Amino acid sequence: MGHRGLDPQGFIAREGSLGRVPAPFREVVAAARTRIAEAYGPRLHSAYLYGSVPRGTARPGRSGLDMLVALHREPTGEDRDTAEVLVRGLDLDFARAGGVIRGAGILLHGKETLLGEAQRYELGWFLACLCTPLLGADLAEHLPRYRPDTRLARETGGDLEDVLATARERAAAARTDAELRELNRFLARRLVRTGFTLVMPRWGGWTSDLAESAEIFARYHPERADQMRAAAAEGLDPGTDRGVLRTHLEDLGPWLTAEHTARHGRRGPRRAGEVF
Repeated sequence: MGHRGLDPQGFIAREGSLGRVPAPFREVVAAARTRIAEAYGPRLHSAYLYGSVPRGTARPGRSGLDMLVALHREPTGEDRDTAEVLVRGLDLDFARAGGVIRGAGILLHGKETLLGEAQRYELGWFLACLCTPLLGADLAEHLPRYRPDTRLARETGGDLEDVLATARERAAAARTDAELRELNRFLARRLVRTGFTLVMPRWGGWTSDLAESAEIFARYHPERADQMRAAAAEGLDPGTDRGVLRTHLEDLGPWLTAEHTARHGRRGPRRAGEVF
């Protein structure tokens, strides 16, 4: 990867590779590759890893194994049931007490959806820039290149108001520590990533690293630096403090929504299956 996550032409370089998978995770990655191929057979077009495992920053017992599976046609109910069985099997073998992964997850889509114009700055960008090929022919070869510009900022971070509304509903309904921890993790990560895309075109690069994203944001908004650094820490090691959640929902989140909308504009609601 080149300067600031870009290639020599100034496009976002694909992050991650199978060569960066940390040693403790190689067994589960090999198992996932074999099981996906066996489960889908000729229905499978390709499969990908994304997240901290292919970036080489995964932490045993704390990081999940995140996968994208592309089928030759749109997935059926049976295909989705197959994905659930795969996830449960990986969780059983690799995520129990003392296991190497926090859990496994599979996003399942047909190749036409992934390559379609409607998903060009959503799932298409996600696959081309953030996913590492695991099996099959790489669909990124049929997608355009992407720059860290204001359009990408709007498409990836311009719906924070909707995210906050959903998070408030989840907060009101949360009853267990597990629910609060997952919500704190989700919201903190979204705030940091939206904070990064707010300043991304000015910085002129790309990163998925939460701590680095917070530091880049801090260069342009030092008055909110401590809050963003705290959000990055929460995203990596979430707790159950409702006070932290309240601050994110009532202070940092609304401020960030207004700033992001003023600079980059607002995008429409996300479709089912989007991940950023």
